[in-house]
Amino acid sequence: MRLTEGQVAVVTGAASGIGLAMARRFAAEGLKVVLADVEEDALKRAAGELADDGARVLARTVDVGDRDSVLALADAAYDTFGAVHVLCNNAGVGSGAEGRMWEHEPNDWKWAFAVNVWGVFHGIQAFVPRMLAGGEPGHVVNTSSGDGGIAPLPTASVYAVTKAAVVTMTESLYAHLKAERADVGASVLFPGPHMLRTGLWESHRNRPERYAKERPRRTPYRSLGQWEAAMKEAGHDVAFTPVEEVAEFVVEGIRARRFWMLPASEHSDRQIRARSASMLDRADPSYLESFILD
Repeated sequence: MRLTEGQVAVVTGAASGIGLAMARRFAAEGLKVVLADVEEDALKRAAGELADDGARVLARTVDVGDRDSVLALADAAYDTFGAVHVLCNNAGVGSGAEGRMWEHEPNDWKWAFAVNVWGVFHGIQAFVPRMLAGGEPGHVVNTSSGDGGIAPLPTASVYAVTKAAVVTMTESLYAHLKAERADVGASVLFPGPHMLRTGLWESHRNRPERYAKERPRRTPYRSLGQWEAAMKEAGHDVAFTPVEEVAEFVVEGIRARRFWMLPASEHSDRQIRARSASMLDRADPSYLESFILD
């Protein structure tokens, strides 16, 4: 797909991190950008920054876990710009779950699924029919993660399950678009190959009351800075991928109509091979053993 001046890109989770980087990159290509985020103040700052740089911007406060909120976003995008060519279902949260899976609070799962899974589906349902009806080339990018999308990190199992669901949803979307012989492509994005400095670690700040925790956490939430300090104290160097590199990878992937937006990584390749071998051999998932908690 060619990205050309005047096209329209919609990005959820666009007020910071990967989402904002993608919005900036699309704007640099001359696209009009629709920014959606649940965090109103950060969204205003992001929209103002892009507008000051000359981009045509529409910003909407959106809870992607609320179907009506996403449908209203689609109405606003089409009312303002008349078309949508690129849709990036990028909004995501952690879960705040602690301990073993059977100890998790149901609201931890409900919140993570509302944003990470239902949010993607709501975006597909709100925009894809209109993109198809418009008859122009288009592309949908759904953000997954190596945690779940490739193999789960048991210490973050709720998040992993949601991101595995995003992969399967995107595979299904790809098949449905092909069956329609549509000029709309689909991709699943694995940000990386290293850690990213995003607001995901502090996503609890935007947790809605309807998914409030039912009991206090046994341990306080840990910020990315605290985690990084603990890793360094333990003698582990942590590499980070700039969000700008992820955004560039997305643009390149859209142009190439690449389904798997999966950056080259020996670690990821080892996980993929180990998981595939485990399935083909009908063997235990030994690739998880290095992550299993004591």
